[in-house]
Amino acid sequence: MKKMLLFTIVVCSLFIITACSTSNKDPNKQGAVDKREASEPLKVLKGPTITLVAKEVKQKLRNGVTVPVWTFNGSAPGPEIRVKKGEKIRVTLKNDLPSPVSIHWHGYPVPNNMDGVPNVTQDAVAPGKSFTYEFTASKVGTYWYHSHEDSVNQVDRGLYGALVVEDPKDNYDKDYTLMLDEWVTNKKYINNQIKTMTGKRTSKEGDQDSGMNGMDMGNMDMGQDSEMNMANDSHSSHHNNSDESSHSSHHNNSDESSHSSHHNNKTSDGSTMMGSMKMMDHMGMYDLYTINGKSGHLIKPLNVKEGDRVRLRFINAGYLSHNIHIHGHNIKVIATDGQPINNPSLIKNQVMTIAPGERYDIVFTADNPGKWLIEDHGKSKGTSGMKAVISYQGIKKMNDKANASQSLPSINLTQYGTKSNDKFTLDQKYDLEYSMDLNVGMNGNKMIYTINGKTYPNTDPIKVKKGDLVKVKLVNRDMMNHHPMHLHGHFFQILSKNGKPYSGSPIMKDTLNLKPGEEYEVAFVADNPGNWMFHCHDLHHASAGMDTEVKYTDYQTNYKPKSSNSNKTE
Repeated sequence: MKKMLLFTIVVCSLFIITACSTSNKDPNKQGAVDKREASEPLKVLKGPTITLVAKEVKQKLRNGVTVPVWTFNGSAPGPEIRVKKGEKIRVTLKNDLPSPVSIHWHGYPVPNNMDGVPNVTQDAVAPGKSFTYEFTASKVGTYWYHSHEDSVNQVDRGLYGALVVEDPKDNYDKDYTLMLDEWVTNKKYINNQIKTMTGKRTSKEGDQDSGMNGMDMGNMDMGQDSEMNMANDSHSSHHNNSDESSHSSHHNNSDESSHSSHHNNKTSDGSTMMGSMKMMDHMGMYDLYTINGKSGHLIKPLNVKEGDRVRLRFINAGYLSHNIHIHGHNIKVIATDGQPINNPSLIKNQVMTIAPGERYDIVFTADNPGKWLIEDHGKSKGTSGMKAVISYQGIKKMNDKANASQSLPSINLTQYGTKSNDKFTLDQKYDLEYSMDLNVGMNGNKMIYTINGKTYPNTDPIKVKKGDLVKVKLVNRDMMNHHPMHLHGHFFQILSKNGKPYSGSPIMKDTLNLKPGEEYEVAFVADNPGNWMFHCHDLHHASAGMDTEVKYTDYQTNYKPKSSNSNKTE
């Protein structure tokens, strides 16, 4: 009963804070403002030798909203890196930020010492220092890069960009990359977050600023389906002013017995916590959604000519799923997470549900002149800003209407495309089979996210040898949250969903979203020796414990963390 009373008090406090603190005004008046116009494209750096400078600037997200961002080369997203298949890439990271940073090549099977994970593969790059990442672009497709140091905060503030490895066989008239993200515009939240990132905020100050006596409400995520949004959208957009400092501290969790005793989500009187937490998901923190760092009318139009073959590369760099609908055209989904889909069919008026960390590549023929929307479907406040326009040459009048609230079916990858030679099947023999139960619980007043009842670094690693065939069963027993699970350094094939085999094209991925209650079986070959993270890419959850590692027992690393380096893996 005490827990229930405490949660009730917190909810009331949050709404009071909301009424006092919300603002759509420019929260920052000083510094170099990004003045890019809507028609200016993101910068593209072509390899193989590239320099990325991590630095802080201020960026205009929409009219009236300019915020401090941590960037690669002065914008969020950072420059799109484009290289050709087979090129040997050298990317030098120079750190001009006040905190350490790193670069993880999300989805790319780089050598283990190039994976950019502090405490696992390297020390984070200290302020004023540099580090050069080197690898061969052996796999074509759409990938991305982001900091893996204190990633729950640093990615949230803009330290990411696209990585495209071009296939020499490709022949498209237009090729656009669209990076999806969500932002908090509340000035108090932003200032607190940056203080946390730079080590300038004390726990006492955090308690006073949050108004919640140190409780970590930011981790109380109710999921990402539109039907699970908060009941009152006008309140949800700003009600959480707590910072992310408590998230990044969770991966040091101590008493594992307390974790396992709580992971069934029960309060002392046996009732579930869902009712108490229904209004507290971190979806409510994010009130502005962007495409390529801009929202609404500032988003650059996608210019096409009639007859063009157009490729769109969608990358979700945020922490929420987005239901993307492309109006007016028949489309094909040709790849997911950079991996090709065999013989994809034409579809229309279906949404791509793109989870955090996922990528979807689609193609269409520009055969319907006009101005057509690409939009996110949902009911959250930020949804209205996640809209781009496909603009045909010579067409001036907008002939399309937004319908973001319309319910449309999602593309069903379990039956999409046609079967080919699968690498793996459900009934073949595997060298190792492993189960991952994903859940949520409490450790005192902190939310934790667990794998098999434990939090990182105390989770049990998946121990493999080079050449092993590995099958993993993932089950989301958390009835409140989505968990997009990301495996570093490898691609896996999805074998089944909720006990039913995939019947279409083999689907190869590195990031897989599990909605509440869902169960998947996946398989991969241990073909890239090293120590690799396998974690939730809702980084709020990862920083609160939902991580494990794939460890090669026949691999010997030369890396040892320096005791003087304050690495923050998530």
